Amino acid sequence: MKYSLNKKIFIVGLLGFFLLGIKMQSTANDAYNNPADTLKEAIYYKIETIPIPKDIVLEVGGMSFTDNGDLGVSTRRGEVWLVKNPYSKKPDFVKYATGLHEPLGLAYKDNGFFLSQRGELTRLEDKNGDGKADTYKTIYTWPLSGNYHDYSYGPVILPNNDMLVTLNLSWIGYGESLVKWRGWLLNITPEGEMTPIATGLRSPAGFGVNAEGDIFYTENQGDWVGSGRMTHLEKGDFAGNPAGLRWSNDPLSPLALTKEQVPDKGITLFEASKFVPELKPPAIWFPHTLMGISTSGFLIDETGGKFGPFEGQMLVADQGHSKIMRVYMEKVEGVYQGACFPFREGFASGLLRMEWGKDGSIFAGMTSRGWASTGKAPYALQRLKWTGKTPFEIKEMKALADGFELTFTQPINKAKAADAANYQMTSFNYHYHSKYGSDIIEKQNCNIANVTVADNGLSVKLEVEGLRKGYIHEIKTSVTAKNGNSLLHDTGYYTLNEVPGGKILSASIQNATESTSSVAVNKRLIKMPETWVDGPEENLSLGTKPGLQYDLTKLEVKAGAKVALTFNNNDDMLHNIVITKPGNALQEVATLAENLGLDGPDKNYVPDSDLVLFHSNILQPETNETIYFVAPTEPGEYRFVCTFPGHSYTMRGTLVVK
Repeated sequence: MKYSLNKKIFIVGLLGFFLLGIKMQSTANDAYNNPADTLKEAIYYKIETIPIPKDIVLEVGGMSFTDNGDLGVSTRRGEVWLVKNPYSKKPDFVKYATGLHEPLGLAYKDNGFFLSQRGELTRLEDKNGDGKADTYKTIYTWPLSGNYHDYSYGPVILPNNDMLVTLNLSWIGYGESLVKWRGWLLNITPEGEMTPIATGLRSPAGFGVNAEGDIFYTENQGDWVGSGRMTHLEKGDFAGNPAGLRWSNDPLSPLALTKEQVPDKGITLFEASKFVPELKPPAIWFPHTLMGISTSGFLIDETGGKFGPFEGQMLVADQGHSKIMRVYMEKVEGVYQGACFPFREGFASGLLRMEWGKDGSIFAGMTSRGWASTGKAPYALQRLKWTGKTPFEIKEMKALADGFELTFTQPINKAKAADAANYQMTSFNYHYHSKYGSDIIEKQNCNIANVTVADNGLSVKLEVEGLRKGYIHEIKTSVTAKNGNSLLHDTGYYTLNEVPGGKILSASIQNATESTSSVAVNKRLIKMPETWVDGPEENLSLGTKPGLQYDLTKLEVKAGAKVALTFNNNDDMLHNIVITKPGNALQEVATLAENLGLDGPDKNYVPDSDLVLFHSNILQPETNETIYFVAPTEPGEYRFVCTFPGHSYTMRGTLVVK
C-alpha cells in the first residue's frame, strides 16, 4: 500500500506515530489506550480487542468469514489463520495455510479461500477436512518487478463469480508501472481469464461493489493525488495517475489514452477531466489530515439497523489515522458524489481491513509495519459494536441546485437551526499534478443566504451563494438537538461534481480568502543577513530518515552564535523544522499546528505563537532549505519538531545552546 526503495521507506499518507518493531501480540492490549478525544465516540460505538496468542504475529492483510462462521485472516507474513469462535472472549487460532507471498486480501467462496499474493491470484482449499489447506491452486499470474511495492490486493468476488483484483504501482522516485498491469483494476474469471478494466490507480488498497453493482476504490495522497479519495470505476476509466498508461497500447487495454496526453499544469482534476474524457473525478475527497491520510478498505452498512442509524452508508477505514470515516453517497445527474464525516477514532493499529460480523458488529484487522499509524500497536484485531445509543449527527448531506440539505439523526432545535449564523461553509480544491500531494488551493468562503427548517425538525435546507462544481465544500455547524445535545461531529466535506438539473441556481460570489502566514517573517530567514559579513559562525545540517524521524535528535550551538541551519528533506513525505522555546512549548506548538485546519497549508503548519522561535517552510520530498538565525543567548535545551499534522509525535529533537 505504501512505497519504499533501498533506504527509502515510503509511508502512504503523511501522518503517523513511531514505526514500532515487530513484537509479540500481547502488546496489542497493553500498547493502546483510548485517547480522551475518542471517549464521546465510545458512548455510541465501543471498540473491543480480540486477544491474539503471543506467538502469532497477526499483521492483517485480508479477512473473510467462512460459511461456518470462522473468521479467516491472511497476514503479511504469508499465513492464513482461522479464528474460531471469534465472538468469544478467548477465540481459538488455527493455522490454515502458510508459505504465501504477502497476501493483502482474502475472500471465501465454495468451501475455499481466494487471495491475491504479490504475483498471483490463488485458491486455497481443505479437501481432506483436517482444518488445513492442502490445495494451493493458481488462478491467474502477473509479473513482478522485484520492487518492494509490488503490492496486490483482493479479490472482491462478484455475483457472477468473477473476481476483481487491484495492483499497486512500483516505486522508483515516484510511482511507476514497472511490469504489466501495475496501477490497474483487473477482472479475473474462475477459469483464469483476465480482462483489464481501468487504470490510473496508484495505491488501490481498498475497493468493493455497492448494491447497484458499481465498483469503487480508495486512493492515498501521493504523486498525481492531491489528497485521499474514493472513485467510481467503470470500464475504460482513468483514475488519475498516468503510470499505468504504459500498457494502454496492449490489445487488451480498454482505453487508448497515453501518458503524454495527461496535462501536468497544476489545474484541478475536475478541470483536467474536461480535456481528458477518460479521466474520472473522485466521488468523494477525504481532505488530507482533516479526515484521513491513508484510506484503505471499506464496508457498506447493510445490517438492517444492527449498526445504528446509518443504513446504506459507507464506512471507510484509514490506515494512517487508525480510524473509520463515514460516507453518505448519492447519484446526481448520473454522477456519484457525496459527503464524508468523522466516525470513530482510536483503533489499536493501522486499520486496513474490515468485515461484518453476523451480529452487525465490525471486525477490524490492523497492521503498521512500514506503514506508520496513530495506533501504537504493530498489529491488532478488534471489534466495533454499536451500543444501542444514537449519536446526534449530520446523517445525510444532499446536493441541491442552490445549496445543500442536511438531515440529522435526532430532532433539532428549530430556532437555532434557522439561524444562518450557525453554519459556515468553505469550498476548496487540490492541484492535479505530478508532484506529491497538494496544498489546499482556491479556498473561498460561501455565504449561507437562507435556511429552511423542515416541519418535522429533522432536516434543513441551506441556500448557498458560491457553490462550485468540482470543489470540496466543508460544512461546519453549531446546531443542537431539541434535547440540547451538541453534534458528536460538527464537520463534513461534500464533493460537488453535479447539481440536480445540471445548473447551479445561486450566483457565485468572488470573495476568495487571501491566506498568508501570520508568523513573523524574522522567524524564517532564508537569506543570510547582509550584516553577517564573515558569514555564519555555526553551520548545522539536519536530515530525515524513514519512520517519521529526523536523522539527528540533538544539535549543539554556542549561545548567541550566528547559525545557518540546512534542513534536507531526503524523505518521501512533507516535513518542516520548528524550533521552540524551552519547557513544554513543543507540545503546545504541535497542538496549535494540528488545530490550524484548512489554514494549515497556507501557514506551513506553523502557528502564530510566541513559543515559536525559528522555522522552515514545509518542504517537498528531496528538497532542502537553509534558515539563518541568531541562537538564543540563554543556555538551555530548545526543542525542535516537525509540525505537519501527526508527525510531531515522533519527529522531535533538541537544540542544545551552550
